[in-house]
Amino acid sequence: MINILTITGPIFLSIGLGFAATRRGMFSKLDGQVLGRFVLNFALPAMLFNALSQRNFAEVMNLDYLLAYGLGSLCAFAIGFGAWRWMKKKSLAESAMVAMGVCSSNSGYMGYPILLQFLGPAAGVGFALTLLVENLLTIPLALAIADSGEGKHLSWQQLVMQSLMRLAKMPLMQAMALGFGCSLLNWHLPEVLSKTINLFAASAAAIALFVNGGSLVGLRIAGMWQKVRWVAVGKLVLHPLSVGLMLLVVGPMPASLKVSAVLLASMPMLGIYPLLAQRHGQEGFCAAALLVTTVASFFSISLILWAMGELPGWHV
Repeated sequence: MINILTITGPIFLSIGLGFAATRRGMFSKLDGQVLGRFVLNFALPAMLFNALSQRNFAEVMNLDYLLAYGLGSLCAFAIGFGAWRWMKKKSLAESAMVAMGVCSSNSGYMGYPILLQFLGPAAGVGFALTLLVENLLTIPLALAIADSGEGKHLSWQQLVMQSLMRLAKMPLMQAMALGFGCSLLNWHLPEVLSKTINLFAASAAAIALFVNGGSLVGLRIAGMWQKVRWVAVGKLVLHPLSVGLMLLVVGPMPASLKVSAVLLASMPMLGIYPLLAQRHGQEGFCAAALLVTTVASFFSISLILWAMGELPGWHV
């Protein structure tokens, strides 16, 4: 367990430092948004490009991983949505936001830094494949259901086109496309460009964690504990369990990818979760769920890391 804490400890200390610095006024929430844009638009794209372009294409485009993570996420999505919609009798919009929270992880700001500690450079492959599932499947699905519940009736063709157009503009997705292309064609950048990208990639983990901590300042859970605890359980227990079961169904794959799938599924929900819920009037509830899940994840992630270390076939 001490070895596990050497992995999770620096991660959550970095998050705590970001929280403390923002809480004490050393950084404002606006400063955190600027740093967050740097991570999303420069640091993480550089890291993704490096991780994909420097590996064989057959290694980075693992269809079994996409299938297992996609099916596991859809299973968690369906359970979360169904429980909220039909058992708790909530609206389509609120049920869709709960389903998104249960199956969409904070892959960039928290998942990748933890994977990097555990797997080293191999962390980028699972991270990239997970981003494909989240951005092409679970997040658009949740937003489409939420919109349909508020009278915004768009055809599935329009929803698909909107999603693809939004994705095409994201530096993360552009870097992934370039990385896959270089991997497929076995191209290598000139040294001066490669070293420049390495500088930006090296900054991704620390700044992402710092920003993640600062984003928690000001979030409140008053009066919402009864609701948010079930979302937290769904995200931290149901999602990794569903993905883990699908890994068994799909079949064997490299241990590094199995570890990536379960660990990324065990992360709290994505940091922009309250912002995505704002247009549907659910930002207060989603912010509270984000806070509780992030704090609780210190214990759940440590436990999952320990359990994987004890299971045969999960050593990397």
